[in-house]
Amino acid sequence: MNTTTPAKVHQGRNVKRFREVQGIKQEALAYEIGEDWNQQKISLLEQKEIIDKDLLEKLATALKVPVEAIENFDEDMTMNIISNTFNSSDTSTINTSGTGGTARDYSHCHFNPIDKLIESYEENKKLYERLLETEKEKVALLEKLLENK
Repeated sequence: MNTTTPAKVHQGRNVKRFREVQGIKQEALAYEIGEDWNQQKISLLEQKEIIDKDLLEKLATALKVPVEAIENFDEDMTMNIISNTFNSSDTSTINTSGTGGTARDYSHCHFNPIDKLIESYEENKKLYERLLETEKEKVALLEKLLENK
């Protein structure tokens, strides 16, 4: 039975975290959410523990994250999950080749990276050829229109 109470999520701090992770400045976020917003108001907003639902929706849209992410993201809980993952007894990602056991073993790759690279080149080539074909069609249509005039 868990007797600890869940920590209260600080929505303003979460807005700041998502903004910083995406490299968005306060001025840019202010511009995205409305004319009556500026850098100072965003700074004050990021200090608020609870943010109005309507404003949360605007912020979520501007930051391209779900509203629930801002409402529920708990950094401490995330760190616990990461910590538990790295401290688990699961050794499937540990290198046992004698290099100290802390490096990852990448020798069990399930695909050939060069094959993947070649596939991406081929896909790009096909996309370029399709683009070139549509451009040729546009030019033909424009020439036809010019002939009719």
